[in-house]
Amino acid sequence: MPAPFVPFSAVHLWTLIAGAVVIAIILLIGRRGGQSERGARALLTFLCLSEFVYSQAAWLGVPRGPELDSSIPFHLCDLAAVAAGFALITGRHRLASLTYYWGLAATIQGLATPAITIGFPHPAFFAFFFHHFAVVAAALYLPIVRGWRPRGPWWHDPLTAWFWSLGYAVVAGLVNWTLGTNFGFLAHKPVNPSLLDAMGPWPFYILGQALLALLFFVLLTIPFVKRCGCGKSSSPA
Repeated sequence: MPAPFVPFSAVHLWTLIAGAVVIAIILLIGRRGGQSERGARALLTFLCLSEFVYSQAAWLGVPRGPELDSSIPFHLCDLAAVAAGFALITGRHRLASLTYYWGLAATIQGLATPAITIGFPHPAFFAFFFHHFAVVAAALYLPIVRGWRPRGPWWHDPLTAWFWSLGYAVVAGLVNWTLGTNFGFLAHKPVNPSLLDAMGPWPFYILGQALLALLFFVLLTIPFVKRCGCGKSSSPA
């Protein structure tokens, strides 16, 4: 059996440090522009859009139960990866907005409190962190390198992303009820420690999760409000 993943262990800490360093390097390369920028963007696009493929390949040979959660790419981080990949390709504002808010408010929590049981050095461990680091990198790459900015008024983009998140929660809840899955952790909390542990039992933690997401979305918008009034022009994203 593969070694178990231990949250907040030395391996977890060094993985976060290594991922942060790699993200910083990608951003620096992207800021150089030209061929360097295109190469960095292509790498992030590939990691985001191929996430389901390399994740499934990494889990081959690992005994798993009949759960569909890991066989259907419908977790919020899966959708964030798809949004990120196409945002990097097309520069569409809505996709970039979802990538920014989902990546920095949700996916980054997946790095801090990973919902994974397989530890280093199993391929599933690397696939999980490649996936989540790629989404976070894309969420930073779009504003820092590609020039994405929220559109005014200041509340428009965070509120829109929040309503998209609520829409996801409704659909995920119906899927969970139908298939017995746990997409969005709406059926029960993850096994490993997470922020949801501080929000009470089911279903009360779902309301806390929604309110916390709105708070995070607003906080992520504040730097743009102060610097550019949320940017009347959000080109190229």
